[in-house]
Amino acid sequence: MADAHAKHHDYHLVDPSPWPFVASVGAFVLAVGAVLYMHGDPLWYMAPGFAIVIYTMIGWWSDVVREANGGFHTPVVQLHLRYGMLLFIASEVMFFVAWFWAFFDASLFSGEVKQAARVAFTGGHWPPQGIEAFDPWHIPLLNTLILLTSGTTVTWAHHALLHDDRKGLIQGLVLTVVLGMIFTSLQAFEYYHAEFSFAGNIYGATFFMATGFHGFHVIVGTIFLAVCLGRAINGQFTSKQHFGFEAAAWYWHFVDVVWLFLFASIYIWGSHAAVVHGG
Repeated sequence: MADAHAKHHDYHLVDPSPWPFVASVGAFVLAVGAVLYMHGDPLWYMAPGFAIVIYTMIGWWSDVVREANGGFHTPVVQLHLRYGMLLFIASEVMFFVAWFWAFFDASLFSGEVKQAARVAFTGGHWPPQGIEAFDPWHIPLLNTLILLTSGTTVTWAHHALLHDDRKGLIQGLVLTVVLGMIFTSLQAFEYYHAEFSFAGNIYGATFFMATGFHGFHVIVGTIFLAVCLGRAINGQFTSKQHFGFEAAAWYWHFVDVVWLFLFASIYIWGSHAAVVHGG
């Protein structure tokens, strides 16, 4: 009888799980709270949705980690997990394409005579008059160097893992997490001292949407790597099985590359011929 139920394939058939349903409930509650907040209700209306979503993430991913530690992630399963991560990153690329599109649409056609509304928003040139842009060669350049360095440290950690160097893996992850936190702190400092706001002008709206969502991704990536650090300290990664870390490293490199495009287009090119804050 036991042989009839024995596993004769390399795939992992997931046990029935409550998490997809709980996640959908959390997403719905969060969306309702966001709509209410946009209509003037208190921000804490979003708190129940956030709590359910975070609880779902912790519970669902904990199950995935247990499955990995239990040997369910065979080479075939790991290959498909890699396909899924690649598709997720591809969807993230298109997400950022939308923000770049909005920025370039507003900036490249700011003086389009036939579009009176566009001229009203920009004054006929870019950046619009009255905008004091950030100097790209101060904090933005420093943040660029920090992210590039973090890409080096996470690669160091990856190579250490492949060579069963647990100490090097932990050291590389610690440095990467610290650098990610420094980047976020500097960006928060930059936002606090901004001479323009999100509301009231197209420059601020496109700037904060593009750089703000990237900053959110840096926070997510830092948490992702911090979880990997905890797992590395507990000895849960081996040179043969470490997809969780590999996915975090891919995500972090994606964040690095997006920032390079942001720095070149929005900070350097976007502030060309503008009044520079602190300049």
